[in-house]
Amino acid sequence: MIYLETIKQFHIDEPTALTIGKFDGLHRGHEKLISYLLEKQKDGLKSVVFTFDIPPKKLTDGEGIRLLSTNSEKQALFEERGIDYMIQCPFTQEVMCMEPEDFVDWIVTNLNVKSIVVGEDCRFGHNRRGDHRLLAQLASRYGYELKVVHKLQFEGRDISSTYIREEILKGNMELAARLLGHPYSVDGIVQTGNQIGRTIGVPTANIEAGSTKLLPPFGVYAASIDVRGERFFGIANIGRKPTIKPKEGACNPIGIEMHILNFSRDIYGVPVRISFYVFERPERKFDSISDLQAQIKKDIVFSEHYFGK
Repeated sequence: MIYLETIKQFHIDEPTALTIGKFDGLHRGHEKLISYLLEKQKDGLKSVVFTFDIPPKKLTDGEGIRLLSTNSEKQALFEERGIDYMIQCPFTQEVMCMEPEDFVDWIVTNLNVKSIVVGEDCRFGHNRRGDHRLLAQLASRYGYELKVVHKLQFEGRDISSTYIREEILKGNMELAARLLGHPYSVDGIVQTGNQIGRTIGVPTANIEAGSTKLLPPFGVYAASIDVRGERFFGIANIGRKPTIKPKEGACNPIGIEMHILNFSRDIYGVPVRISFYVFERPERKFDSISDLQAQIKKDIVFSEHYFGK
């Protein structure tokens, strides 16, 4: 997949099929769009996903939004699905104030667009005035075909990033997975931790999620980890490790640590993806390391039963 992230790079000579959106979380509704887009590859069109490098709401009203998918996670997910080009457009003041008709002219001309696939809630241009109706009006002028995809629903509610975000914040990971079409996950690089787990027979892989990533509630989860194309299972804790005494004058940073069942490889510095299947228990402070060790053994049994050993 070719990744473009600066405006001066936004030029494609080959004929393309394009979709536009935030694609936060890449849920089942997004997957429907992507499937239509990939179908166009059979007609000789290169597939292009046009998204933004930050959520537009953060610039327009100043709110910080915790993301279901960071920019790098989005890039990995689209590449896994076989997308040819991903455009991560800088959401500058100039882009934000662009008139909808000018935005269409800009992307269609520079990206050689012959087909556009969008959701019925697609919005673009100044004050979000551009939508699928405008795209339909301009189709004959610019010579592209348009496919508008209706939103998917689950139990009477539209599947959306907002819906998924609500369920993750409640710790409803199984429902979140049904909405996403896959378990909710966090990508990261395995770092050296305090290695307490190793001393009590339960070594862990530690990653940090980053300040913009949405995390489920602090606690322990049945989880999987993808390492160099292989998947392993175990238990993952999200939180601040309250039983482990931090350095003086500090507190333990928020992080994710995972004990991988029947695993003994050295994976420090390796990119991994940790996926959360079901919430087991809240994070808590234990009176001693031995009490923590006893609870971890129970957590492991929970995970083994959940995944069927």
